[in-house]
Amino acid sequence: MEAGAGAEAEPLLPPRSWRTGGGLRRAGGGDRPAAGDATGADNDLYINQAVVFIEDAIQYRSINHRVDSKSLWLYRWYYSRTCQWILSLTITIILALVFIEKPSSLTITSDVRYRLPAWNPPCGLTESIELLCFLVFMVDVSVKSYLIGWEEFWKNKWLMAYILILIVSLTDWIVSLSFFCAEEVRIRRILRPFFLLQNSSMMKKTLKSINSTLPEMASVVLLLAVHLSLFTMFAMLLFARTKDGQQDKEWVGYFRNLPDSLTSLLVLLTTANNPDVMIPAYSKNRAYSVFFILFTVLGNLFLMNLLTAIIYNQFRGYLLKSVQSSLFRRRLGIRAAFEVLSSLKESPANAQQSYVSVGALQRVLQKVEMDSRCKQAIMRSLKMCSCNQLSAAQFQKLFEELDKDAVKQHPPSPEYQSHFMQKMQFVFGHHYFGYLGNVVALANIISICVVLVMDADKEPSERDDFFLGAINCFFILYYLLEMLLKILAMGLKRYLSYPSNRFDGLLTVILLILEIATFAVYGFPHPGWRPEFMGLLSLWDMVRLVNMLIVFRFLRIIPNMKFMALVVTTLLDLVKNLRAFAGILVVVFYAFAITGIMLFKGAVVPLGNISAVNTTYNNGTLNCGTYEQLEYWPNNFDDFAAAVVTLWDVMVVNNWQVFLEAFSRYSSPWAKIYFVAWWLISSVIWVNLFVALLLENFIHKWDRRCHRQSLSDIEYQRTVELMFRDVLEEPTEEELMEKLHQHPHLQLCR
Repeated sequence: MEAGAGAEAEPLLPPRSWRTGGGLRRAGGGDRPAAGDATGADNDLYINQAVVFIEDAIQYRSINHRVDSKSLWLYRWYYSRTCQWILSLTITIILALVFIEKPSSLTITSDVRYRLPAWNPPCGLTESIELLCFLVFMVDVSVKSYLIGWEEFWKNKWLMAYILILIVSLTDWIVSLSFFCAEEVRIRRILRPFFLLQNSSMMKKTLKSINSTLPEMASVVLLLAVHLSLFTMFAMLLFARTKDGQQDKEWVGYFRNLPDSLTSLLVLLTTANNPDVMIPAYSKNRAYSVFFILFTVLGNLFLMNLLTAIIYNQFRGYLLKSVQSSLFRRRLGIRAAFEVLSSLKESPANAQQSYVSVGALQRVLQKVEMDSRCKQAIMRSLKMCSCNQLSAAQFQKLFEELDKDAVKQHPPSPEYQSHFMQKMQFVFGHHYFGYLGNVVALANIISICVVLVMDADKEPSERDDFFLGAINCFFILYYLLEMLLKILAMGLKRYLSYPSNRFDGLLTVILLILEIATFAVYGFPHPGWRPEFMGLLSLWDMVRLVNMLIVFRFLRIIPNMKFMALVVTTLLDLVKNLRAFAGILVVVFYAFAITGIMLFKGAVVPLGNISAVNTTYNNGTLNCGTYEQLEYWPNNFDDFAAAVVTLWDVMVVNNWQVFLEAFSRYSSPWAKIYFVAWWLISSVIWVNLFVALLLENFIHKWDRRCHRQSLSDIEYQRTVELMFRDVLEEPTEEELMEKLHQHPHLQLCR
C-alpha cells in the first residue's frame, strides 16, 4: 500500500470486543487502543464517516476509499458542487477548443466556394488554455488516486488510462510548441473525449454494456456481411458486361467492379439509393426487380430489425446488471453508515445485535447533502418512530425513500371568503375553462392559416396586414385575460407550479410585449396598414414573429390529451436520462470528426479549381445526383463544425452514397471504409441503443399508466435506476457484510 495509507490513524470501526467480543484491526496493521481511550473526537469521526457513506449511497459511489479525518475532508471537497463544476467546465473548455484551433470553424459558411479565410489563433493561445486544463486533470487524477489508495489504484483501469492519456497529451503538447504549432497532426485532439468519458460513471456503465453487447451483435453483423457478399456475387453475375453497350447501364452505374457492387448493395441495405439502383435493369426486364426486392426484404426488413431486437434485448440485460450493481452500492453505503453509527459510545455495550440511536442519525442527516424531499421524509419517519434505537433493517428501510419516484405536489388554491369570488374560482379553475382556451387557440391557428393561404401569392406591396394584426390583437388580449383569471382562481404559486402554465404564461407575456412594441412603432391596425420600415424589424417581420409564437403556444393542448402527455413525458424523461448516451455520442462524433479532418481536410475542391483533381465531366456538365450537381459543397471536413454536420448527414443515411462516391473520388477509394465504419457505429449501433432505451422507458410508463393519477396533477420524475426498480433484487445481509469485510481500508471482525 502507498505511504499515505499509514496516515489513517483512525479505523473505520472500533473493535467489536468492546461490546460483543469481536474486534477490528486497521488495514495497515496494529491494534486499536483500549476502549477507555475513545474520546469525543472518535464520535465526530464516526459521524463524518457516516455522512460520507450516505452521500456515497445517494450518488451510487463506491465506498472503497480512505476514511481517516483528512481524507474524508478531501473526499467531500472533491465531490462538492464547486469542484465538480470546475471539472465539468474544464472538460467543456478543452473539448470546445477544437472550434477555434486551426483549422478554425469561425466562418459564416462552410461552403468551399464562398468561405473566407478563417481567423486562426496565434501560437500559444489555445496551448496555454490547454495546459491549464491539463493541470486541472492532473490534480483530478492525483486526488482520485490518493483517495482510493495504492492497492485499489492498480485495479482501476480507468485511472491508469487517465494517467497514460495525460502523458501522451502533454508529450504531444510539447511537440506542438517545438514546431511552433505548425504540425498538421495533433494526437491529443483525438484523445480529448476520454476526459468526458472517464468523468461519468453512467457513461462508463453504458460503455461497458455496449461492449458486452458486441459479441451478440457480431453474429447478426456477420450474417449481414454474408448476405451482402452473396448478393454482390449474384449481382456481378446478373449484370455482367455484354457486347451491347446500350444494355449495360446497370453494370456501368452500379456493378462495374467488386468495390462498386458492394457499395451499391450496402447503400441499398439502408434504402438510400432505392429505386435508383434498380431502374436501369428494371427498365430492361421487369424480372430483375425480384433480385432487388428479395435483397431488401431479407436485409432491411429481417436482418436489420433482428439486429435492433438483439441490441434491445442484450443491452437491456446488461444495463439491468449495471443498475443492479448501482443498487448494491447504495445498500452497501447505507449499511456501512449503520456499522459506523452503531460504534458510537451511546450504543448499548451488551447488545447482541447492533443498534443506532435516533439522535445519532438525526445529527448525520443535518450534515448530509441530499434532496430536501428525501431528507424531510426520513426526518418525519424518525419522529413517528416510537423507539430510540434502530436495527439494521429499520435503518435500511428509512433510506428506501431514496428509491422512490420524485413527486412534485402542487400548492393548494387560495380560499376566498366572498361567495362571488368562490363562484369565480370554481368557474375559472375548472378544466372546462382550459378546454375553452384550447378552442380559442385552435381558432387563432385556423385564422392565421386562412390569412397565409390567401396572401401566399401576393407581392409584399399588395399585402394588407390589417386583418392579421386585428385578429392577433384580439386573441392576445384573450390570452392575457385567461392568464389573469387562472391566477385569480388558482393563486400565483399554484399557477406557476404547472409547467404548462409557465409555458403558456411566458409566451403570453412575450406576445403582449411584442404587440405593444408593434403598436408603439407602427400604430394601431387599420385598413391598408402597410407602413414603411422602422426600427429593428419591419411590420411584416413583427407580425410573423407574433404568429410563430402563437403557433408555438398551441402546444399547451398537450397536458389535456392523456396519451400525448404520456408520450411527451416519456420524451422529457429520456432527455433527463439520456446524458450518458448523449455523452457517448459526443465522444464518437468528436473522435470521428477529428479523424475526418486528418484524412479529408482540403480534399474537396470547388469547380473553379476542378483541374486539381482527377475528375472529368462531359462538356462541363454534371452528372445528376453527384456531390457537385446537388451542391453539397458545405458538407466537408475542412473544419470541426463542418465535419460534425457532415457526419450527421451521413448518420441520417439519406443520400449518403453521394458522400461515399465524392470523397472516394476526391481523396482515395479507401475513404469508403471511414464512412461505412461511421454508419455502423452511429446509425446501426447507437441509434438502436437509443431505440432500446426509448422502448424501455415508454413501456414502463405505459404499464404504470393505470396506477397513476392524472399527469397534469402530479409529476413523476424517473431516472434510469428507477426505471428498472421493480425488477431489481435486494442484496442479502451476507453479501453486504462480505463486501464490507473486503474494504481495503478496514478490517471488520464480527
